Amino acid sequence: MTLTVSRESFPLREVFTISRGSKTEAQVLTVTVTRDGVTGRGECVPYARYGESPESVEAAIGALPGEVTRGALQRLLPAGAARNAVDCALWDWEAKRAGVPVWRLAGLPAPAPLVTCYTLSLDTPARMRAAAARSADRPVLKIKLGTEDDMARLEAVREGAPRARIVVDANEGWTAEIYAALAPHLKRLGVVLVEQPLPAGADGMLAGIARPVPVCADESCHDRASLSGLAGRYDMVNIKLDKAGGLTEALALRDAARAAGFGVMVGCMVASSLSMAPAFVVAQGAEVADLDGPLILARDREPAVRYEGSVMQVPDRALWG
Repeated sequence: MTLTVSRESFPLREVFTISRGSKTEAQVLTVTVTRDGVTGRGECVPYARYGESPESVEAAIGALPGEVTRGALQRLLPAGAARNAVDCALWDWEAKRAGVPVWRLAGLPAPAPLVTCYTLSLDTPARMRAAAARSADRPVLKIKLGTEDDMARLEAVREGAPRARIVVDANEGWTAEIYAALAPHLKRLGVVLVEQPLPAGADGMLAGIARPVPVCADESCHDRASLSGLAGRYDMVNIKLDKAGGLTEALALRDAARAAGFGVMVGCMVASSLSMAPAFVVAQGAEVADLDGPLILARDREPAVRYEGSVMQVPDRALWG
């Protein structure tokens, strides 16, 4: 088996800002595996928040044995971006070699189109109101928050998009006091979900704070090993393949989360359609899908996932799977 890694960059339509900073491009690593004349691909986004860099992820992938299998991969690499790209490339290779779609290979029902959130990045209240107005016809808007002054932003988005459901993502940017002050207003403003209001590792206080709308663990949930520490603090978990370490663990995490009583959200990093395609498989039946990465890009891969408004169509198997 030949395994290669390459760096690629996809420019964004506009600056994308969260509580931790801004970006103007999506920097991804693409893994290609080839064996017996068949090629599979996977993509990942190294994330500094989790101690990853393009260099560290490339090194981890480069250290793998030449004939690695998906089963062995789960033992050889921890959950994270490196394992994700290789795992997804191996799934793609297996599906193409067998001549069947990934969902059938995994023993899953045929997938169907799904509605995704559309993300508005952190900005001034006036600019977020304008951005919401431009996307007011989308059914679910996800808004990036995480400051001490987010009430004005929430009100502004609601004014700009009066009918949309709102998902709030604080990206660990609030304190318990900020969350407690905002919580009574969430339902009134049409918020249906709050993602990661407090920093991972300092979220124990959520167990003693009222949660008028469901609270979802993002940075606090990576793989199945994370679940035991989330009970009583969170109502849902956000599954991202770059955190879980690939489709294999993401599917297992989804089943384990549901068995433990958690709702499921499936999210993504800012990445291309090659990252969205395997996440689409996991997102089937999820309460919330947040797979709008390609909608933020100025340029995507070809073929790309097709979106009709906020409805994500079944990915073309020529892309992945």
